[in-house]
Amino acid sequence: MGWLLIVVSLIVLWVASLCKILHTSSSASSKASFLSTGGAPSKKNVLLVIAHPDDESMFFSPTINYLISRGHNLYILCLSIGNADGMGNTRKEELYQACAVLKVPLQQVKVLDHPNLQDGFGQKWDKNLLAKIIGEEVSGHDIGMIITFDNWGVSGHCNHRDVHHGTRKLIQGITERSVEAWELLSTNILRKYSGPVDVWLSILLAMKYTNGITHCLLNEQPLKSFHAMAEHSSQWVWFRKLFVSFSSYTYVNTLRKIDN
Repeated sequence: MGWLLIVVSLIVLWVASLCKILHTSSSASSKASFLSTGGAPSKKNVLLVIAHPDDESMFFSPTINYLISRGHNLYILCLSIGNADGMGNTRKEELYQACAVLKVPLQQVKVLDHPNLQDGFGQKWDKNLLAKIIGEEVSGHDIGMIITFDNWGVSGHCNHRDVHHGTRKLIQGITERSVEAWELLSTNILRKYSGPVDVWLSILLAMKYTNGITHCLLNEQPLKSFHAMAEHSSQWVWFRKLFVSFSSYTYVNTLRKIDN
């Protein structure tokens, strides 16, 4: 009887959390202050920098859905073709298909296959090279904001962390123009696999910062995240299906401004 009560309570909490996300996203009050200047949202050219194809769907889909729904001009720079499993070209095409689901214009999606930026644990990416490549994209598309991983990179993957260091290197060296950079905050393992339930703690933690350096973005269309990840068919195995179902990153992103 005790176990049944616990299971029912968890199901109720899960459903209530999902309803919170959907209700908040559909209400007028959900027009959060992120990328807004008092009244109407300020449209920006935004660059999302990821390490591998599928990063955008597994980790950043709440942010992507938020930006696209508000008319921001989103570019995606993927720094490798994810060829650690020998399926680089396939994964590149899968990324384009996923971006089509997420409504990101395909001409604004760039995937690199640089000899010094190969996918895999133990593959160290030079932050100076990364800063140079990211900087070229910033200049070429008049980017006003960069979004990427934080220092832990959600999963601790070295490529994710290197992307963060390359972005930070770029931001620290920019003096002639105003470019903001934001990082996706990594969470502990309990929060990471709590699904939509993590939305409550994410909102509370974001409310602690009243100076605008942290924002909590709820996923307005979580089902779209599943459909986007499913386009990565070479990666859509049982444990990734479980990850997308139970990962808090499917339902909420907390972004923090990188201090330059």
